Amino acid sequence: MVVATNSATTCNSNMTGMATVTVNTQPSAFVLSSSASSYCAGGTGVTLNLAGSQSGVTYRLYNGTTSASPAIPGTGGSITFGLKTGAGAYTAIATDGLNGCTTTMTGSPSIQINSLPEAFTVAGGGSYCTGGAGVAVTVAGSESGINYQLLNGSTPTGTFVAGTGSAVSLNTTAAGTYSVQAVNPATGCRVNINGS
Repeated sequence: MVVATNSATTCNSNMTGMATVTVNTQPSAFVLSSSASSYCAGGTGVTLNLAGSQSGVTYRLYNGTTSASPAIPGTGGSITFGLKTGAGAYTAIATDGLNGCTTTMTGSPSIQINSLPEAFTVAGGGSYCTGGAGVAVTVAGSESGINYQLLNGSTPTGTFVAGTGSAVSLNTTAAGTYSVQAVNPATGCRVNINGS
């Protein structure tokens, strides 16, 4: 109700009509999290999950300001946005289907894409006499901070050799067909370098 008052005479008059104000409840805020903070280039990505949800509310994932998922209906429990491969910081916004109120979820996990080691050419090998020192398998180039190890078929053999920025040599005494795996110890990213 509204009352009008004449400030000079102090006479009052009640206005006609009535206005109703409804305060709508916003969706609850749940925590958005990721299964990891990074993945290796060419991998499947990182899974993003929301710790809870509400029925009647939809949830949409954003990478920056770009939509990164369809609107997913709440279930009353946790929900997943699946694997995401785009680098950047992610947020999720909940929208109440009845009143249109929105809430930004807590947490803003970031995804980083780690590059793979460079695949150089593998060569070398050959034969040697029993009791000899073995033969060398060479990698035509290497990267500092990357480790290199022989693979006999799919089985790692021997120790890792640190990259120097130039060719590296890995010695072996076991017969077989070899390739080399290059591993970044900081990220865990690896690539198999084929050769024989």
